[in-house]
Amino acid sequence: MPKTRTTFVCQQCGYTAPRWSGRCPECGQWNTLVETIEERPGPSAARVVTQTVPQPITAVPAAGFARIPVPMEEFNRALGGGIVPGSVVLIGGDPGIGKSTLLLQLSALLAAEGKPALYVSGEESVQQIKMRADRLSISAERLYVLSETNLNHILSQIEQLTPQLVVVDSIQSVYLEELESSAGSIGQVRECAAALLRMAKSRHIPMFFVGHVTKEGAIAGPRVLEHMVDTVLYLEGDRYYSYRLLRSVKNRFGSTNEVGVFEMQEQGLVEITNPSQAFLSERLASATGSVVAVTMEGTRPLLVEIQALTTTTSFGLPRRTANGIDFNRMLLLIAVLSKRVGLKLATQDIFVNVVGGLRINEPAADLAVAGAIASSYRNIPIPDDCVMLGEVGLSGELRSVSHADKRLSEAAKLGFKRCVVPRFLRLGKGEVVGMELLRARSIGEALDIALQP
Repeated sequence: MPKTRTTFVCQQCGYTAPRWSGRCPECGQWNTLVETIEERPGPSAARVVTQTVPQPITAVPAAGFARIPVPMEEFNRALGGGIVPGSVVLIGGDPGIGKSTLLLQLSALLAAEGKPALYVSGEESVQQIKMRADRLSISAERLYVLSETNLNHILSQIEQLTPQLVVVDSIQSVYLEELESSAGSIGQVRECAAALLRMAKSRHIPMFFVGHVTKEGAIAGPRVLEHMVDTVLYLEGDRYYSYRLLRSVKNRFGSTNEVGVFEMQEQGLVEITNPSQAFLSERLASATGSVVAVTMEGTRPLLVEIQALTTTTSFGLPRRTANGIDFNRMLLLIAVLSKRVGLKLATQDIFVNVVGGLRINEPAADLAVAGAIASSYRNIPIPDDCVMLGEVGLSGELRSVSHADKRLSEAAKLGFKRCVVPRFLRLGKGEVVGMELLRARSIGEALDIALQP
């Protein structure tokens, strides 16, 4: 049996120290020594060297990676079509957003199909998990729950039970006895994840890790954790709104642009099959400062309402507030409207909000945001059957956006008849049936078309 010893390795220069120190004696950096387990062969142990040889990629068998379908289409979409046996998925999100609820529902769905699932919680007792299951009306005989933080005990239970799905909630709460550092430290998280990863790959058991997030929203712990796993999912949304987006930011078995849409209800997270209709269901007709934008979440077009409100400021410095869009992008659009269109926004408090708690990062919504601000400032509503699509440049020009056919087709399905688009917008399949394209070269022309009294 190989012997092990604990050393402390500097994450900056790689220096190995026999004991922990606040400062690395080699590079002089502070708090860079991380506890690490090092294996050494015994003095009389025979070393067995297994050599591998290169082989043509066409000769590599692809068997054994048939996906496990989940009876939750939005979850399948985010994973790229289902769960791959032996894959390790890391899911992060803000506290209270619904990570544990979603994974408990996932475990129950697979257990109901006869696939044993093990839900390991290091932060809740089995009684607390049972209370949540009763609240969600979950009752599956083959769903096993375990409240444990010792990694060796968890691995032994996995070997005995041989489940077809393992959930560890959370990876920061698990610890390895061989390490002296506390659970959640860099060394503990890395070693525990590596041991579970080896178990998943060797026995073809898919595993889901719940990861804590920092106050900036990134997954806590070492960055190597995200490199080790196969898929990284983020559960996004405002906890005060009911909608949740399951976004894939890394996926070795599928696209990294897919998004699943859910709604938090009393029975847990319920998938939304037509999110565009849900986001626009409460839109007020003929309201000033309201524009519908067509954004892309992965390969799916989503129609969302963008609202803006402009009022004369009561102070010397006007306020700027953005919810759901980038604040600096909003300031850029305000500057373009002031300089290129002539709107006197220097004395206006401006508030922009994306309805439903969603967050838009792509520039294709620029024209819709600018249209909402101009509509509120001029107090002229944009027609209810009109959407706006386009990127705004610093010179006030409108630029084309990608996936225009999908965006316009989705808008036509929901009953919109007109769309203000850039003049040189390229359509791969010709004009969209039932949609009139109002082409404009600049943002001034687009606002003149959309804000006709």
